[in-house]
Amino acid sequence: MASSPYAPSVSILAPAYNEGANIIENVRSLLNIYYNHLELIVINDGSKDNSMEKLISAYQLEPVQITYNQRLSTKKVKAIYKSTNPVYSKLLVIDKENGGKADALNTGINLASNQYLVCIDVDCILEQDALLKLVKPFMDTSDQKVIATGGVVRIANSCLFENGKLVEVNLPKQFLPRVQALEYIRAFLLGRMAWSRLNGLLLISGAFGAFDRKIAIEAGGYDHSTVGEDMELVVRMRRYMADRKIPYKVTFIPDPLCWTEAPASYKILGRQRNRWMRGTIETLKMHRALFFNPKYGLLGLMSYPYWFFFEFLAPVVEFIGLVIFVILALNGMINWPFFLAMTAFILLFGWLFSIFAILMEVATFNQYKKKGEVANLILTALIEPFFFHPFVVWSSIRGIVDFLRKRNSWGEMTRQGFSAPITKLATPIEADKL
Repeated sequence: MASSPYAPSVSILAPAYNEGANIIENVRSLLNIYYNHLELIVINDGSKDNSMEKLISAYQLEPVQITYNQRLSTKKVKAIYKSTNPVYSKLLVIDKENGGKADALNTGINLASNQYLVCIDVDCILEQDALLKLVKPFMDTSDQKVIATGGVVRIANSCLFENGKLVEVNLPKQFLPRVQALEYIRAFLLGRMAWSRLNGLLLISGAFGAFDRKIAIEAGGYDHSTVGEDMELVVRMRRYMADRKIPYKVTFIPDPLCWTEAPASYKILGRQRNRWMRGTIETLKMHRALFFNPKYGLLGLMSYPYWFFFEFLAPVVEFIGLVIFVILALNGMINWPFFLAMTAFILLFGWLFSIFAILMEVATFNQYKKKGEVANLILTALIEPFFFHPFVVWSSIRGIVDFLRKRNSWGEMTRQGFSAPITKLATPIEADKL
């Protein structure tokens, strides 16, 4: 399929804002993808650093006159560049005014000419065969039209990369990236696999997802008013198909296809989880007509309620419960034997779930093969409830507060870059991808 002239055509959209630390290596990685019918569109969203200068120099770019059909409203496009080097013939670079990630992606959609869109964060590294696996569901013969598909995202911290290729997988050495590696294994290998089987997925990771271009445009493209544009687009596309009574499905590929750096500091991690919560609330609010609406089948009766109760309300209930517990404890109103037994049950359940996810990873893709890495993951699972989870809950609460205060900024993020030595991990970076 990789070299077949009949394979589906794909446009990769990679928005970039202040990505000077990573931009050359990551574009090289995207150009290395093994696929025939491919165009790579990098959208420089008004970067204030030297991202554009680096791209022009490294890939011998020059401005070109290309038909730009503005089907989706976006900020002004300054110029469109193409390489003078035929080696980079698949590469197009858009230089535009800053408008945010959703605006940048819509600009890329306007320029894209191929059948399917693959939207990726430019700070990600893809496996060379990622597109071969990602487009396969679109080719399967079925009475349901596949409108979107996503793949597994893994943590790249402490891994080794050369010339845009992953050459050595290592379990992250720092605690925060390591516990996020465990979190991603649980979320992707177990959670999204189950939702995909039910055809109930509401989220395709913003780090790496593929969409039917025609449906994405007809549904209105990415929404500029939310910081959770990836989830909101999937929900809107699903509603578009359901309203027209067209059989459809959203699929998930269990293979590790994409590697991204994760936040290595509590400050950056807090901003990320704050934004995720605000994006979730915005999407739930915009599509509240789905709530227990039998018209939308599984989408309205199961998927939307799950996100409402377990992704939005769960941190609220947990936080309020903790406050009530402290008040009762100070007033001597706690039945300690019952409390300790219940706490032990909850901890054991969580540990077993995490260990099961680790064992499923070992039994399937087994990315962490080095001595002691699996044991380190299990140890991380044991201490996660005491250090990582409470911080995530607190960040979610802050996200709810910021939503009520109508704060919709992304927050400043800093990156280390894939070319940095793995022993030098002091600079925080962002994994914007669950």
